[in-house]
Amino acid sequence: MKSTIACVLVVFSIFLYSFDQTDSGVMIQEVNVRAPFKMPAIRVPDFSKCLRLPITDFGAVPGNKEKTTQAIAKAIDQANKQGGGVVVIPKGEWLTGQVHLKSNVALHLAKEAILLFSENPTDYLPAVHTTWEGLECYNYSPLIYGYQCKNVAITGEGELKARLDVWQQWYARPKPHMESIKRLYNLAWERAPVEKRQMVNDTAHLRPQFIQFNRSENILLEGITITNSPFWTIHPYLCKNVVIRKVKVYAHGHNNDGVDPEMSQNVLIEDCQFDQGDDAIAIKSGRNPEGWRLKTPSKNIVIRKCLVKNGHQLVAIGSELSGGIENVFVDSCRVVDGAKLNHLLFIKTNERMGGFVRNIHMSHVQAGKIDLGVLGIETDVLYQWRTLVPTYERRLTPIKDIFLDHIDASNVKFVSRILGQKALPIENVTLKNITTGTILEKKYIHEHVVHVSIVD
Repeated sequence: MKSTIACVLVVFSIFLYSFDQTDSGVMIQEVNVRAPFKMPAIRVPDFSKCLRLPITDFGAVPGNKEKTTQAIAKAIDQANKQGGGVVVIPKGEWLTGQVHLKSNVALHLAKEAILLFSENPTDYLPAVHTTWEGLECYNYSPLIYGYQCKNVAITGEGELKARLDVWQQWYARPKPHMESIKRLYNLAWERAPVEKRQMVNDTAHLRPQFIQFNRSENILLEGITITNSPFWTIHPYLCKNVVIRKVKVYAHGHNNDGVDPEMSQNVLIEDCQFDQGDDAIAIKSGRNPEGWRLKTPSKNIVIRKCLVKNGHQLVAIGSELSGGIENVFVDSCRVVDGAKLNHLLFIKTNERMGGFVRNIHMSHVQAGKIDLGVLGIETDVLYQWRTLVPTYERRLTPIKDIFLDHIDASNVKFVSRILGQKALPIENVTLKNITTGTILEKKYIHEHVVHVSIVD
């Protein structure tokens, strides 16, 4: 049974919605998005016809972490077993440990509901198959985690909030922590099975993501507010068909990116607000041997009508990009003045990454003062890895086909700084209709780049 509703939004994208009923009873919505590349329809779940399961029916008690954690798990299990359901977090504050979603399950936060996540690391054990900065491992569970799920959602007008008392003590990177990530890097380099990369111990202190969907598909996040995060906030990893819509994120801790699509495809991020301690959106695809092993590029990603209140960049690409990144469209976004942004678009890699970056588009973006510039491309960004491990194998990153059009910002240090490598110059960059206020240093800083087109 199928019905189709066509809906036209007159901005820069057109959405067509169609619905299919799955065997589970969950409806599937197809969203078609116009982009300057062939963009497949994105399939996301619709739970409007599914049974609602309040966690109070399963024994949840405000302020009782153990009972609420168990109640959420029981409700999720029942919704999954019956073929589809909506687990409802009612109005009020509910203290919980980890939440593990399953296929055909929506987590819905009612208005004025707060799902408050414990700061105790032991509440996120046993360790699960997850990642740390582009390397797979077994680590503390993300606060909300979905592994090999299909048709999942987190919706509603309520709030997901993390206590940071312990996690913020782990922001520092002392020598034992650095030795642990060095060990993880070398295990990945040796292609050790992920099961052997156990990272939960007294010294590693690898903080978990707030939300991670791992190897999952047909994912919807809509309407919710997220406050604080131990690490990256929303992390679709090896996922297909992801819509993140009308989500508000406030996270000013260390490494607090807003959304990190990694080795994920067919992604729409729209009408979201980001107030971040790091990048608003960072697109990634694995670090070094991990990206080469999994061979899954991040591609077909549309970001539109988002608002950035704070963050290092509106959109970063990399530095973990060994699996490749292509077909990205950033459109009709705004950065408030005073956001302390470094760049609107920052592409970063290094001589160890390999991978590729191609077909990246940004248009109709408005911003206030930018600390650095509109576009930055750097090919020698290594952070702590520069001295932590040597370059075992040199693989440069081909970067080409970067298009910026109708960008408006106030004061900048430069419009674009493109620092390619002599052995592999960056190719085909178009800067069209870029308007800025005072340029504090030099308008264009370009090294090892060919075929630059600048049209005022």
